[in-house]
Amino acid sequence: MKLLPTGAGLAPALFALLLVARGSALAAARAPQAAPAAHESAARPFTDDAGRRVNVPWKVDRIVSLAPSLTEILFALNESEKVAGDTDYCDYPPEAARKPHIGGPINPNLEEIVKLRPDLILATSINRRETVEALDRLGLSVYILDPHSVEEMISSVERLGTVLGDEKPAALLALNLRGRLAELDRRLAGVAPRRALFIVWTAPLISVGKSTFIADALRRAGAVSIVDTDAEWPHMNLEEVVRLQPDVLIFASAHAGDTEHDVDALRARPGWKDLEAMRWGSVVIVSDAINRAAPRLVDAVEQLARSLHPELFPATSPAAAAKSTAVVEEACACAR
Repeated sequence: MKLLPTGAGLAPALFALLLVARGSALAAARAPQAAPAAHESAARPFTDDAGRRVNVPWKVDRIVSLAPSLTEILFALNESEKVAGDTDYCDYPPEAARKPHIGGPINPNLEEIVKLRPDLILATSINRRETVEALDRLGLSVYILDPHSVEEMISSVERLGTVLGDEKPAALLALNLRGRLAELDRRLAGVAPRRALFIVWTAPLISVGKSTFIADALRRAGAVSIVDTDAEWPHMNLEEVVRLQPDVLIFASAHAGDTEHDVDALRARPGWKDLEAMRWGSVVIVSDAINRAAPRLVDAVEQLARSLHPELFPATSPAAAAKSTAVVEEACACAR
């Protein structure tokens, strides 16, 4: 383990914990034991999405995830047993919420991370660079995934499979996701995209920039964002939105009832009632899976496409019709 210089600014408790960990490691090193196999004593070098060289142990048994999307990918790859800890916001699948938590993605508890003895830590762009640097200084392996499109999310799944030595399940999952998107592309071919405003927050009004995976998800679902900026989370001027008059307003929500209540309240506000989409009830509420760069993002893209272009998805059986109606009713809640 790499020791920090005295002025590294670690909390005393964390520094003490590291000294104990180092002492245990030295004691173990001095004890008689069988020599490790060559592949177990070395680390494999990888380059992550931030361009960093990361040495990953050949055998990864304990992983700490610093973001809900990363936790979802691990579970989708059937690596749940290796998840030693995740964040307070990791809630899907339900088993993820029962893992030991290390705090939020922005300010995780470094002491708790060290206590979990991870072989590998997974991070993404929502984590602060200072957090990654602090973990680096502690001698921990941190691998960053930072997808900016739906396809890059799928590529992230494949790369993580390679890092973990599970290329086959990752390749099969990626094949399935790409196949579903190809079918969606076939259905939407030649269809005029609907001009949309994706609403992250209402006060202040925040949307998504054109280079985000959410904006790309809109495109894959047959919509185009009216927001034309490179900023990831741009603050919008409501007067400008009224001038642009999007065809549809899109909200993400895990709890459709709460979102419907919010839309009801928005209808009465100055500015919002001037939006034709609001007056005509052209509002779509899509699963919050659209907010996470994980395999369920494709579920959200399919759901959104059905809501925006229902004429392209005829039901083929009474059961399919009932399922389609349920999806559209959940997603197209026109009162909030």
